[in-house]
Amino acid sequence: MAKIVYGLQVSLDGYVDHMAMGPPAPALFRYFIGQVRRAEGMVYGRVMYDVMRYWDEDRPEWDANDREYAAVWRSKPKWVASRSLTSVGPNATLFADGIAAVRDLKARLDGEIDVAGTILAQSLGGAGLIDEYRLYLRPVVLGGGKPYFAGPRPPLHFVSVDHIGEDMVRLSYVP
Repeated sequence: MAKIVYGLQVSLDGYVDHMAMGPPAPALFRYFIGQVRRAEGMVYGRVMYDVMRYWDEDRPEWDANDREYAAVWRSKPKWVASRSLTSVGPNATLFADGIAAVRDLKARLDGEIDVAGTILAQSLGGAGLIDEYRLYLRPVVLGGGKPYFAGPRPPLHFVSVDHIGEDMVRLSYVP
């Protein structure tokens, strides 16, 4: 049975916005490359999938880490929960019902499946499908935006804290 993990970078004041936080430091980026490499695949909501499509095509300004991340990301299966999209890119499968799709993936796969997208995570958490919440805390205050928890925070129990690179802390919680 797969382990469903919801993890995103989050500001000190609880918001997620990759563009506003800026690119991760090199050590952090290497950590995320390893995280994607170990994952069975990724489940995205429509908005996060649109953000991640950036990695579908090589860009001349990329460095070696960017190219490695893109290659690893492209190699992994992606499942996209959306009622508005009509198609998805390479190595991706579209589902209208994210809860049913994730329940099926969890039952038939092993390893970790990463979830990204605040609204999708709220639905999956409400259905009892998220096994672990990982908050990658960065020393940035955004002052507003999309909160990590899109709705009421589920009752959580602290599992661990890990320092990653020079300025990030990963907090792990389970329901």
